[in-house]
Amino acid sequence: MALIAVAADKGAPGVTTTVLALAAVWPRPVLLAECDPAGGDLVYRLPAADGGRLDPRRGLLSLAVAARRGIAPQQIWEHVQKLHGGLDVLTGVTNADQGAGLNLLWGPVGRVLAASGEADVIADCGRLGVDGPHYDLLAEAALVVLVTRASLGEVVRLRDRAAAIGAGLRKRNRPGQLTDVVVIADYRQFRTTLAEVGEALGQVSAPARVAGGLADDAKGAELLRGQWGGKLDKSLLIRTARDIAEGLVSRLPAAPESSPSPAHLQPQRSAQPQPHPQSQPNLQPQAQSEPQPGGRHGRRDEPTGPAPGLDLSPADRASRGYPPVGPDGPESPLPDDSHAASPGPPGR
Repeated sequence: MALIAVAADKGAPGVTTTVLALAAVWPRPVLLAECDPAGGDLVYRLPAADGGRLDPRRGLLSLAVAARRGIAPQQIWEHVQKLHGGLDVLTGVTNADQGAGLNLLWGPVGRVLAASGEADVIADCGRLGVDGPHYDLLAEAALVVLVTRASLGEVVRLRDRAAAIGAGLRKRNRPGQLTDVVVIADYRQFRTTLAEVGEALGQVSAPARVAGGLADDAKGAELLRGQWGGKLDKSLLIRTARDIAEGLVSRLPAAPESSPSPAHLQPQRSAQPQPHPQSQPNLQPQAQSEPQPGGRHGRRDEPTGPAPGLDLSPADRASRGYPPVGPDGPESPLPDDSHAASPGPPGR
């Protein structure tokens, strides 16, 4: 399907929170990949499907080792783990020393992730520096997304970084690609803030466009560390992330026609716990009868119920064709600017 690389410039926090929020509401099958050469923290930040810790030895490092010898895209899933709630993740390196060892492999890893036919891959690329080996992965992405805040200093750095990314992609035979920009801002000032950032980018003809705004919502960011629930689903963070996700997906190539998935990705015949976290489908109801055609990511003409752990929101259930559940009913619209609560800065 497609690789979406999400990053920030120096001093712009919020990349990990942004990719977690986008992956949680992504309208197509999705894999979250930690591709930060400085080291990621999902291994320590979020629990595995069984409630324990994720395995730091299984993820980007094991995939990179396999990529040296040649690897088929479907073999990515041998290195994937599940978070508590069902989200598929490819955990990254844990420090910069390990990241430096991947300098020659960012391109091959990017090509494998971009060739995944079973899911879109959202890659957390951390904070970008000067052009280097890590840009080889960006060159394989269908979309490059920069996360920024709206302060003057960060917008100036954003313009410079967008220009550097454009130059790096041209050098790698990817001319003309625009960088999408997600602005973290107070929801009450979204319209003004997004217009100002767009104008600043246009003044210098930066190869970038504003993709949308993500609410500066500290409570929502904290809830994102736990199990999905009504409070998180109604948070400004998730509701604005959903708008951004839908906009980004609209610019991606259409998903391929459903085809049978490998055996390890087929829906299970019962809801009993399985011995391996990969055996459960990502954010998909577990079938109580025979697996449906199309496997893990096939057509779901006959919805079977909620996913374990990370329950889908009412809006997401409706978009996937699931029947409404619970007393909450349809989600209320976003509040207008005059009534939105004033959130604080999200944690990374």
